[in-house]
Amino acid sequence: MTDRITDVWGSRQPYGAGQSWPARVDRHLVVEESRVERWVPTACVLCSNGCGMDVAVADGRIVGVRGRAQDRVNHGRLGPKGLFGWQANNSADRLTEPLVRVGGELRPTDWDTAMRAVVDRSQAVLDRHGPLAMAFYTSGQLFAEEYYAQTVIARGGLGTPHLDGNTRLCTATAEWALVETFGSDGNPGSYTDIDRCDTLFLVGHNVAETQTVLWMRMLDRLHGPDRPRLVVIDPRTTPAAREADVHLPIRAGTNVAVLNAILHELIRNDWLDRDFVTARTTGFEELAEVAGQYPPERAAEICDVPAGAIRDAARVLGAGERLVSTVLQGVYQSHQATAAAVQVNNVNLVRGMIGRPGATVFQMNGQPTAQNTRETGANGTLPCFRNWQNDAHIAELAEAWHVDALRIPHWSPPTHAMEIFRHCADGTVKFLWVTGTNPAVSLPELRRIRSVCAREGLFLVVSDAFLTETAALADVVLPAALWGEKTGCYTNADRTVHLSERAVDPPGQARSDFDVLIDYARRLDLRDRDGRPLPPWTRPEEAGTDFTALTRGRTCDQSALTYDRLRDGGGVQWPCTDDAPHGTERLYTGHTFPTGADVCEDYGHDLVSGAQHQADEHRAHDPAGRAVLKAAPYLPPHEDVDEDHPLRLTTGRRVYQWHTRSKTARVPELADAAPDVWVELHPVDAERYGIDDGDLVLVRSRRGEVEAPAVLTGTRPGVVFIPFHYGYFDQAGPERHTRAANELTRTEWDPVSKQPLFKMTAVRVDRLADARTARTGRR
Repeated sequence: MTDRITDVWGSRQPYGAGQSWPARVDRHLVVEESRVERWVPTACVLCSNGCGMDVAVADGRIVGVRGRAQDRVNHGRLGPKGLFGWQANNSADRLTEPLVRVGGELRPTDWDTAMRAVVDRSQAVLDRHGPLAMAFYTSGQLFAEEYYAQTVIARGGLGTPHLDGNTRLCTATAEWALVETFGSDGNPGSYTDIDRCDTLFLVGHNVAETQTVLWMRMLDRLHGPDRPRLVVIDPRTTPAAREADVHLPIRAGTNVAVLNAILHELIRNDWLDRDFVTARTTGFEELAEVAGQYPPERAAEICDVPAGAIRDAARVLGAGERLVSTVLQGVYQSHQATAAAVQVNNVNLVRGMIGRPGATVFQMNGQPTAQNTRETGANGTLPCFRNWQNDAHIAELAEAWHVDALRIPHWSPPTHAMEIFRHCADGTVKFLWVTGTNPAVSLPELRRIRSVCAREGLFLVVSDAFLTETAALADVVLPAALWGEKTGCYTNADRTVHLSERAVDPPGQARSDFDVLIDYARRLDLRDRDGRPLPPWTRPEEAGTDFTALTRGRTCDQSALTYDRLRDGGGVQWPCTDDAPHGTERLYTGHTFPTGADVCEDYGHDLVSGAQHQADEHRAHDPAGRAVLKAAPYLPPHEDVDEDHPLRLTTGRRVYQWHTRSKTARVPELADAAPDVWVELHPVDAERYGIDDGDLVLVRSRRGEVEAPAVLTGTRPGVVFIPFHYGYFDQAGPERHTRAANELTRTEWDPVSKQPLFKMTAVRVDRLADARTARTGRR
């Protein structure tokens, strides 16, 4: 196998439209294969692609992985994080026993003492302040059964609306863009649509670094016969942009303007499926009116790209017969996030590109189990895409959980993460349990977040495998089992469900989150209306069975999905029902959408203000099974550049690291490839400010500072890029908070999805030292 650090995507295996993607099995072992005792089936958990793989076990340890050739997602391929990331499980600094804060210090203890501290504080808060003082902030990397346990405990047992996931930071907009257009979460297409399309449209989606195996699939099509045309919208010249037929390097935060201009051209040139639009959508007249205000010349002025290039992009999209569009963080974490993502849906809908092979839109996920937080109700929604305003939906949950409907909070939407931390700041929330995530590095405006987590009066519990920056602030730290050390299911971005089997035991006293949550519920003596334990399960499979039963009749129907069926290998796409026991490749093939008032996941929002629509409003204009074309005008960002902060900061992922590096920093291949933070500048900006490549620079916003070497590989003047992965746990010496990109970002979120805006920060950059001094650590 080639060096997959320098050759990220491996060798090309070109194929043509309608052909099957050729298999290529990637593997990495640290022992001779003859020493492998068994291979245990699982799927990768280091991006949202959900690549099927097998774990090699020897002497009770994970010793390698290989891709599964028969898996429908990856056909055997693995990216660098999938190939090497498993080594974090074997890290010597894993948490192996609980920690409790005593005298200001975290000290080792036993599980009974730790759980008694958690339960005693929970009971005291409940007795004195009630369930609204309890909050849970979860991950995008647990298993479905664990999320569902959190949901039943929080919403059905305690009765708190304060449960959300860190998926709020990466793909909440994906969920809400789908809901606003189609009435329900769930991407309508399949990865096999890439095998059949003749046009690809990537909007704010650096797929080459965020979903490396999906990019391999696209590359093999792009390098094969019947090459699809490729249009990319991204301020930076990403690997995908370099392959594009048309690249629109727009000014950050202007997605809505450029997409309106593309819609303007599609409508003006009648590149439409008018029969589909008339019969299967609603809202076209308003969409045409708003798009009509954005001719390419106006968008060119706003977006700082040539009007001719916008026309070229529209011409490619208008000529295609099978269009696949994809969206990710360049939209979701930017200005007018949901409004922009919905306009991509609109492009596909006005062209009739939905529900058939090679024609779909992907509102992509960022994390491996992000879809499961949404399916199970652990991400600011209710389970199985139920509507918090629909009393019949609440009654279904109450019946399934055997609790009074009034115990389930539904007087307002479930609380989103940014609001949870606001409640922690103002003292309303007095107990916060953080599971498998690291907000002390990943949330915006970190100085504020550190002060919130350390606030007197807030009892902070952290479940994690490592002593992260957040865990270091906790009152109780619970050692968690990782992937490979527990069993459960998860769903990828194209609705493919995999079962991950336990391959090895967790180290020391570490436990799965499922076991810890059930122990917590038992110690709190949570019970249903019949006096039975709530939740009633003892094993993940029992939770999975109850959850899949609850999905029956919903868009995410998994009622025929079992562990045994998943053990057949290859992954199963939901809906998986008695009528479709092997899964369903595409949603909406009959062009009927779950937008009706009785079935929709939400009644929708105003895309500009975020105002929540009510049931009566929705019923008065019931789409009744038609997709909704929602228009939105472009609005300027709230924080613009000025004389003091003349540059625009955008943050993001890079290929070798994952989130806040709690895993990937402990993997030699990945850590060596990207060991520390850097600041990417355009050479024009560097020259203006007297900065050479490698110089130590200071990036300042209105909230904080970051010091790092300058790398002069930026591709758009005026844009500064900093990867958000780097925190402080591995820094030697006194802690100085000048490394994490989120020292700079601000507390603002999209009005609909409530996703923070990480890509819209005004900054200035000053030179601190030359490259030689920077390398030796002297100023």
